[in-house]
Amino acid sequence: MPEPATPTQRLARRLPFFYGWLIVAIVFVTMALGVNARTAFSLLMPPILAEFGWDRAVTAGAFSFGFFVTGLMSPALGRLMDARGPRFVMPLGVAATGAGLLLAAVSHQPWHLYLTLGVLVGAGSSFLGYTGQALFLPNWFARRRGLAIGIAYAGVGVGSIVMFPWFQALIEHAGWRSACATLGVVVLVVAGPLNLLLRRRPEDLGLRPDGDAAPAAGTAARTPLRVVDPAWAAVDWTLARAMRTARFWWVGLALFCGLYAWYAVQVHQTQVLREAGFSAAQAAWALGAVSLFGIPGQIALGALSDRVGREVVWTIGSLGFIITYGALLLLAPLGAQPVLLYLIVVAQGLLGYGVTPVFGAIPAEIFQGRHFGSIFGVLMLGGFAGGALGPWVMGALHDATGSYGPAFATGIAASLIGILAVWQAAPRKVRAVGGAAR
Repeated sequence: MPEPATPTQRLARRLPFFYGWLIVAIVFVTMALGVNARTAFSLLMPPILAEFGWDRAVTAGAFSFGFFVTGLMSPALGRLMDARGPRFVMPLGVAATGAGLLLAAVSHQPWHLYLTLGVLVGAGSSFLGYTGQALFLPNWFARRRGLAIGIAYAGVGVGSIVMFPWFQALIEHAGWRSACATLGVVVLVVAGPLNLLLRRRPEDLGLRPDGDAAPAAGTAARTPLRVVDPAWAAVDWTLARAMRTARFWWVGLALFCGLYAWYAVQVHQTQVLREAGFSAAQAAWALGAVSLFGIPGQIALGALSDRVGREVVWTIGSLGFIITYGALLLLAPLGAQPVLLYLIVVAQGLLGYGVTPVFGAIPAEIFQGRHFGSIFGVLMLGGFAGGALGPWVMGALHDATGSYGPAFATGIAASLIGILAVWQAAPRKVRAVGGAAR
């Protein structure tokens, strides 16, 4: 005798088409809160520095340490998702993020911040962010996969433009401790119950991808890729084989440099804008606007990469970060110039964030195969290392020199090295895309 259907299964079967989009809505809200809870560290850094007077390297190191720890956890996250599914993993991430924010409100020592805003919030937001969601969301869609993922990931940008000004207002009126506690409660109350509705795949609820029907029988899938190097593409790539190639290390270097430049500017940007003369509200607006501009940037540059190649789009995105660092350097001699603020927002969001769609595409087109997960997991350890080191190195350089000049020079250098590394890895010489394929 079959087991009776659960309330969630009955709901899904009554609304087969809409349940997949309910999953998208849940991911949208979860990413709006979870990813931005970690990014909000940039708004917390000025009042924490003002209260304790710690070195900037020590304070920014909490973000770096958390990023490093979550990078080490990324292979385990995939195994946990395979074993328990999103209904276990996502609430675990919600609990870690909420607990980290609540406990941060009673911090008095640097190691308190390293444990709370660093490890707990960092790990939780990794579960709730791009890495965790990518492990199950694509299962729910076939024909509309790109559209669904794009809408879901847009929650980060929409959430940032709403959450950061509100969070900054809380900091100004009630203090950073109360702001952390309030955000922790919001994450637990809103994201916790919603994520209990998640399932790993539609088949778990007796549904099919896209909610109602499979692709029509007899239709061939179209692919924009053409194999350029058949000998390379024919290899059954394992981690050991991949690590013996130069391309593996070039891709790892590119990911390291890309995340070094990305997260370093994200952590230190608010402090630089405040020191240049912009108000706290303007700095918070800029942080949120960058993510908002990142929405069309990621979509447009992702589509462009399908036509002109991943290397070109990586170059465009890296140039966006170079422009951002250059504009931040000009703030010291020129002061709070609105045109520089707008340039920072557009270059960082519209261009810089455009590297996101090709982060996974570049290694996938080089090392495509049944062992790609283990290969990409190790490559991303290098990426997470760059994201962890960037904020700390720039903070240490500022403490040593009294200026952000040498610190931001490393960000520009990292972006240039990343461009070189991607062209050396040359995914176009393994599989060509779009116009290059034709």
